[in-house]
Amino acid sequence: MLSKILGNGALTMPERVDLRSDTVTKPTDAMRRAMAEAEVGDDVYGEDPTVRRLEELAAETLGKEAGLFVTSGTQGNQVAIATHAGRGEEVIAEAESHIFLYEAAAVSAIAGAQIRQIPGVAGALPPEAVAAAIREPNVHHPRTALIEVENTHNRAGGTVIPLDNLRRLREVADRFGVPIHMDGARLFNAAIAAGVSAAEFARLADTVQVCLSKGLCAPVGSVLVGPRDFIERARQWRKRLGGGMRQAGVIAAPGILALTTMVERLAEDHEHARMLAEGLAEVPGIRVDLGRVQTNIVLVDIAGTGLAVEAFLASLAAEGVLASAFGPTLVRFVTHRDVDREGILRALSVISRVVKGGVTA
Repeated sequence: MLSKILGNGALTMPERVDLRSDTVTKPTDAMRRAMAEAEVGDDVYGEDPTVRRLEELAAETLGKEAGLFVTSGTQGNQVAIATHAGRGEEVIAEAESHIFLYEAAAVSAIAGAQIRQIPGVAGALPPEAVAAAIREPNVHHPRTALIEVENTHNRAGGTVIPLDNLRRLREVADRFGVPIHMDGARLFNAAIAAGVSAAEFARLADTVQVCLSKGLCAPVGSVLVGPRDFIERARQWRKRLGGGMRQAGVIAAPGILALTTMVERLAEDHEHARMLAEGLAEVPGIRVDLGRVQTNIVLVDIAGTGLAVEAFLASLAAEGVLASAFGPTLVRFVTHRDVDREGILRALSVISRVVKGGVTA
């Protein structure tokens, strides 16, 4: 919809506050310059120096031996899973994990494995339930090939999987000889929220995927890290999935800046998310679990407003505020670098006005 500019009656779009996801972030000016100036080569031949620097930096940052630059978080997860798990094997994952809900059944389509869903607590897998789910040798059972964890956990509202929980999962994994893969798409958000290094989380998993293109603001890409021999095998899976890139230094260069200049500022996104959540909690009919607002994601239940989610989102969008449906009565807001404090205040004003107006269709 359009709003009128006061004075001349001309039509213009309202100023936009995009809280759909941190994937909408734009690269910084420094990133754009780095892209233009990047030293490049053919990465399939291992000759792109910028890609190699990014992979080495990511591995060093996360305390692993080697890294692999991939096009997306989904590709990173699926390359890892296919390298860990074979056809007819099983991957244990939290019931609402990203790999189960949002990766187009790739675990079965690509690796030929199946997912064993375990209900979590705020996204965290109960170690005792994982231990009970690991298959004993039996001709009727698939082999348990992998345990997968997601940190932060998207569907739980950006919650941080605690280090203590991961330590206990590590003990279970070691006892049964099963590796752990961490979908760390927003792992640096978890590290900032917990006040520890990302490597502290990463050391409790065998392999880790981190996104560069969410809160870290790079335009594209993720990095998979792990043991050197694993990464070499994963490289072939990346090739099978069409991820063999050529002069990829132009997109790896902003990834280097993402890891070296954008991590600490994630704290601002967390502050804005808390500000948004506390403001929304004061809007009649909106319910927010403030205990789940730990990083940059805010989930709200609008059932009490009497509004349908689709109508609610359409009314917000008409005034330039964008958010995402996350269930029959749930809406997700995600803060990021491109929404400042004023944007949060504008969003709160619009949401309050829409709820007060009671648009239902």
